[in-house]
Amino acid sequence: MLFKDIPGLHNLKNTLIHSVEVNHVAHAQLFHGGVGSANLALAWAYATYINCEERSVDGVLTDHSNDACGRCASCVKMAKMVHPDIHHIFPTPSAKETILELLPTWRKFLIESPYRSLTDWLEFTGVTGNKQGIIPIKEAHNIIEKVSLKAFEAEYKILIIWQPELMNIESANSLLKLLEEPPAKTLFILVCNDTNKLLTTILSRTQRIMIPAFTDEDVIGYLTEKQGVDVERARQVAYLSEGNLSKASELVNYEGESKHIWFATWMRSAYKPDIANLIKLADEYDAFPKEYQKGMLEYGLNIFRDLLLWKNGAEALVRLEGEELTFVQNFSKAVKAEAIELIVNELSQTHYYLERNGRAKILHLDLSLNIARMFKK
Repeated sequence: MLFKDIPGLHNLKNTLIHSVEVNHVAHAQLFHGGVGSANLALAWAYATYINCEERSVDGVLTDHSNDACGRCASCVKMAKMVHPDIHHIFPTPSAKETILELLPTWRKFLIESPYRSLTDWLEFTGVTGNKQGIIPIKEAHNIIEKVSLKAFEAEYKILIIWQPELMNIESANSLLKLLEEPPAKTLFILVCNDTNKLLTTILSRTQRIMIPAFTDEDVIGYLTEKQGVDVERARQVAYLSEGNLSKASELVNYEGESKHIWFATWMRSAYKPDIANLIKLADEYDAFPKEYQKGMLEYGLNIFRDLLLWKNGAEALVRLEGEELTFVQNFSKAVKAEAIELIVNELSQTHYYLERNGRAKILHLDLSLNIARMFKK
């Protein structure tokens, strides 16, 4: 991954490049961006640039300057993710599975696309059941062991930690000393989606770099050049995805359609209310993988946000199309604004309990019955 492979973000790329050229590379950096942003791709490109043996600096960043060469031995190994001095730390489906065991799968996942979400990663590993992804204490110990050794061939030993917010308390605490005083020529790049879940002691030990969402033009360029999508469809998807390349790829592949159908059926059953069908849907929900369960609640939050916008005359801010837009238009006529606020709170609360391993079937049925009551109030 080179800087030129990442759409847009020229100012941010130049800032990262300049920090290397003036030798002001912070030993612990936090690349903070939303799901579907360039935070992981930038961490990969940044690590490639730092250890490139023939990097070029020609002024303003273009596709042919201010970038790693892509040809030297270091760049070739980085492209294949086999560089001995670059270590990737990422969530595993359970504490029993190790990063070393999943490394070939991770390489394939990342090379295919570095813009995907945690849900995509867990699905890619073939996870089933109640698994959410975790960076356990044993992996923190492995990190400590890795940084205790000198770099094998590059100037810097670099550890890229994806989703550090999934470290448990023990894992996070064990890394605090390392983040504060790492060995010489050792860099930590933490790639995070939600800083609210990180320990404040970790935040205070890192240099935070905000990664903005992609612009519509960036998404259009990526879809047309990398995925062969026609320009008109790319424009539609860019508008709907709101700078999230993970969501854009999902929309292109129509993978969100089944989610909407299930959600619409759920809401209609709650509105009637059809108690028998709500019980059936709770059973179905319980069988979904944990990350998909959370994703369904997040999807619901987005739909009710758009419902509220539509109901208050802000139709221009609603980025939906097709059946989703029709659903919002029709449902906005039947649901009161006060109920929408209450339902959003219920969805958020259920998401909180689900993250803490509450039984999905019970939580979903309770949520469904509460929503049914709110529809009728």
